[in-house]
Amino acid sequence: MGKYILEMHQITKEFTGVKALTNVNFKVEKGEIHCLIGENGAGKSTLMKVLSGVYPYGTYEGDIVFDGEVQKFNKISDSVQAGIAIIYQELALFPDLTVYENIFAGNEVQHGGVIDWNQTVVQAKEILKKVKLDVNPDTLVKDLGVGKRQLIEIAKALSKDVKLLILDEPTAALNEDDSENLLRLIRELKEQGITCIMISHKLKEVISIADKATVLRDGQTICTLDSSKGEIKENIIIKNMVGREINDIYPRREKKANEEKILELKNWSAYDPQLGRYVVKDANLYVNQGEIVGIAGLMGAGRTELALSIFGNARSYKMKGDLWFNGSLLSLKHPSEAIKAGIAYVTEDRKDDGLFLGQDIKNNISAANLRSISHNGVINQNEEIKIAEGYKSSLHVKASSLEQLVGNLSGGNQQKVSLGKWLFVSPKLLILDEPTRGIDVGAKFEIYTVMNKLISEGMSIIMISSELGEVLGMSDRIYVMAQGQITGELPIEEATQENIMQLATQVGG
Repeated sequence: MGKYILEMHQITKEFTGVKALTNVNFKVEKGEIHCLIGENGAGKSTLMKVLSGVYPYGTYEGDIVFDGEVQKFNKISDSVQAGIAIIYQELALFPDLTVYENIFAGNEVQHGGVIDWNQTVVQAKEILKKVKLDVNPDTLVKDLGVGKRQLIEIAKALSKDVKLLILDEPTAALNEDDSENLLRLIRELKEQGITCIMISHKLKEVISIADKATVLRDGQTICTLDSSKGEIKENIIIKNMVGREINDIYPRREKKANEEKILELKNWSAYDPQLGRYVVKDANLYVNQGEIVGIAGLMGAGRTELALSIFGNARSYKMKGDLWFNGSLLSLKHPSEAIKAGIAYVTEDRKDDGLFLGQDIKNNISAANLRSISHNGVINQNEEIKIAEGYKSSLHVKASSLEQLVGNLSGGNQQKVSLGKWLFVSPKLLILDEPTRGIDVGAKFEIYTVMNKLISEGMSIIMISSELGEVLGMSDRIYVMAQGQITGELPIEEATQENIMQLATQVGG
């Protein structure tokens, strides 16, 4: 057994009387990749915030031993100085600064108290080589994609002589190619002696990369699994995460043939004046009543743009083509018109676009349909509570009360609130954009179960997803997009990961 670089003993953390962590024990050996897994709300991020000094010494019980010494971090800079770097899911970069300025932000190369910008650029180039990122250091971060920004965050950590690198859901917003590149880099950093803790909900990634995996549930340590002993397997992980076996992550449903079209697009195009190009080109697709249509494709393929163009043209594209909905030819010029027609859209970015994080659960659920519970401009609060309680119960939102702020909920429960908000408008067509991004396997199963229930009640769903397993597991038919075009349509019986990827990488005309 190798030397432990990190030992966290009996960590207990409370928030206003609620225990987020209870006597958690967590050990990481030097030079290993150790995954930290569990359902949303299990305590993973809280534990890492204790470790990194976000929650300072004295606000929790227990001991942190790092590199052989007991630590009392009072702020993030203390843990950074000790050699710990944490990269959160929401990247902490300055978009209007250059790559080299971001890499050395707060850690500038100085001589005699003056920043040496020439040497900064030279060192930035060396670090960029280490993370295998071929970009000009003078490039503004806002001009780079998410995958490259993730690598810049790692470059920042390497500039500070990191010993322990913590990655919180590092591939949540990445496509499969960028995800694989990142995992490859983590393996290479291991070879260079850097220890890594990775929080991930993607079990296939955990299985492929972890030397060990520790499972948290309800703020407590459940077990540590060892790959060398063959313990890191999907069924074992799921059972320990959720406390029960989930034999089929994609719940079965009876598929009923119904050829009554609820939506049909004919030669549908969307031109983005800001980008100066078409983001959707000559799309032809249809959705039958009571079916789930999956939209697959790589990042930047135009999937979200397609959804927004259907949902009342939320970004003011210049539109061409026909949109038939529920038997009528429509020209939807605003999301409010789409909602009135019976279309709802659950955004991929629940924190920035989907929810009011500073408001409570009931306010969020009622937000898209206040008119239905108002009279003469006054909200019937009793009706609002009744409606919100119904969705909280039916969607299994885990919260202390309807007055709990949505920003304090786990990712999975935030997603359920976002879903409840749009179900309250009683749509005929529900567009789900990355419906399970960043949520755990138990919450995913619950979302899928809700989707099946909605379909059984006659609703139709368009599901955009970057997870091919999800697209294959939940869809009745699949459209694949590349460069703003639909490159193929696949009945589920003919769809495989291979032919989806083949269509997703086609170069359009």
